[in-house]
Amino acid sequence: MNRLKLSLLALIASLSVSTMGASIDHIQNYSAEYGGNPAQQGAINVGSTVYFNPAGLMRLENGTYFVGGLQYAFGDQNMSQDGRDFSTDLASPIPNFALYKKTDDGAYFWTVGGVGGGATLEYKDSIPLPNLGNLNFNDILKNTNVKGSNMYAQTTLGKAYNLTDKWSASLALRGVYGKRTLEAKTTLGQNDVSIDSERTAVGFGGQLGLNYTPNDKLNIGFRYDTKVNLDFETESKINDKTKIVSNKLLDIYPVYADGVKTRRDLPALAALGASYKVTDQWTTFIGGNYYFNESATMDRVEKMNVDYDNGWEISVGSEYWFTNQFAWLVGFNYADTGAPDKSFAATEYALDSTMIGTGVKYRPNETMEWTVAFNHYFYDTRTVENIKYEKEISSVGINFVKKF
Repeated sequence: MNRLKLSLLALIASLSVSTMGASIDHIQNYSAEYGGNPAQQGAINVGSTVYFNPAGLMRLENGTYFVGGLQYAFGDQNMSQDGRDFSTDLASPIPNFALYKKTDDGAYFWTVGGVGGGATLEYKDSIPLPNLGNLNFNDILKNTNVKGSNMYAQTTLGKAYNLTDKWSASLALRGVYGKRTLEAKTTLGQNDVSIDSERTAVGFGGQLGLNYTPNDKLNIGFRYDTKVNLDFETESKINDKTKIVSNKLLDIYPVYADGVKTRRDLPALAALGASYKVTDQWTTFIGGNYYFNESATMDRVEKMNVDYDNGWEISVGSEYWFTNQFAWLVGFNYADTGAPDKSFAATEYALDSTMIGTGVKYRPNETMEWTVAFNHYFYDTRTVENIKYEKEISSVGINFVKKF
């Protein structure tokens, strides 16, 4: 019986929570405009350039700008094993704020928002559990509940400046706060077994940007975010009537022992993109991101190393102004996460995806702009060790810009 409990706890202890988006931990949902047109790496606009191409701020009009927005992601994650489905609903708000001031001499900018992670997930009717010989854990366990969350918040402070009349650059410092929680419980016979864990970390990194505007039609933007080292420290409680099982659990998974520190870095990324004005009303966009997962320490738990491949994604988009007040956005994104089979678990599995989005912009006057957008992710299906993994996620968002 103790062997069964230990195996169950070991499985539950290996879980984290899912990421929404196209990378292992990174998300790119910095603004609602991304939802309608994800190819923002080379864009010049008042609502998203500060997040995706800060060196391009030098191509905007002088003034002080406030940006605020909210996106709401929703959908479900589903796994199936031996004819049984395990699913959970996903719901997550993603706020964003920015303040920047552009002058002839430079532009100072500050942003706050999400940079990684995903929503809180709760599996109320167990998760796919392994078989032990002819014995299936889900046949003998009662009241199995697993709930987890994974959130990375960032704040970036920097300056953009002109190098020449065509080249501009930006430098910034970024702070990241990461929080990963796990609550899991089950009943085996007369014994209740549970884990309540919270891991937090703070790290810092840098950001470099370059922007090149060879003419009044073409703009090219580049951004490099350095790796952020994150040492997660654990605060946890393990409730188990058989203490020897808890001690063995912590021997196998010391990451869940109270006070233990472990590394899970936010990988570096390089972003490159371009925008081209086909006409005065119509602008097209292309962009890509490359995630340096291989050079980051991203072990999910100690003594269980996962070798991630580097990830990448590519986006295209379009913006067409029907009048001086209304524009239509549309975009497409494909992402390869670089996640190997070994990284897949019940509440964390990074599937490759295709995203399509659309939205509208509204400018009631020269100092104000609203953006409303919608996107949907089509995730690949993947089967690992007799477990089929699926996702379906959409998001809606609204963004507001005020120029002073």
